[in-house]
Amino acid sequence: MKRSEMNKRMREAVAFVDQMNFKLPPFAYWSPGDWKTKGSEYDEIRDNMLGWDITDFGSGDFSKVGLLLFTIRNGNLNTDKYIKPYAEKILIVEEEQVTPFHFHWNKMEDIINRGGGNLLVQVYNSREDGEFLDTPVQISTDGRAYTVEAGAILRITPGESITLPVGQYHKFWGEKGTGKVLIGEVSMVNDDRTDNRFYGEAGRFSEIEEDEAPLYLLGNEYPSVK
Repeated sequence: MKRSEMNKRMREAVAFVDQMNFKLPPFAYWSPGDWKTKGSEYDEIRDNMLGWDITDFGSGDFSKVGLLLFTIRNGNLNTDKYIKPYAEKILIVEEEQVTPFHFHWNKMEDIINRGGGNLLVQVYNSREDGEFLDTPVQISTDGRAYTVEAGAILRITPGESITLPVGQYHKFWGEKGTGKVLIGEVSMVNDDRTDNRFYGEAGRFSEIEEDEAPLYLLGNEYPSVK
């Protein structure tokens, strides 16, 4: 992705989040210059990759296959320095913008429609070799437990949520004609470097073409403390 497109998407995200009356933490708005003044007291942000995250999953077309996220809080599976056993994110999903099929090896998560349009979620169970199973899928939505057929598409409307257990394939996108969606994610500790198993060819972090200066740094771009 071009840095200019990332900057544009960040500006749009800030406007949408404000429109939805959701407030991001102060570090969301720190410039690259601000980060150079931040010492080791902010190591939790750096070490746990809090902050902005924009990916096109290697598609080259963010509008069709992509996702914008902001990690608000997170623990860390690789050190005892941070004791939080949970994570929280905000996601912005555009109409018909796909996050491709994947599951998590370690993370169970709730995906919550915080407002805007409808979110469509397609689900499969997974085999040990990573293929889809054709077995019924156990679903939990807002305290209701039920089963659906393999490959079922579930509509999550504003205020509703779905629980996605470890090993359950899911793909999601905004429903056409309903508007972009503000999604909350509440989960176990998250490590996007190791915990995503994509069904097809996909890359979690985009290669960036530096055609202009960054508006805000991504969660994997913070300068180290000297």
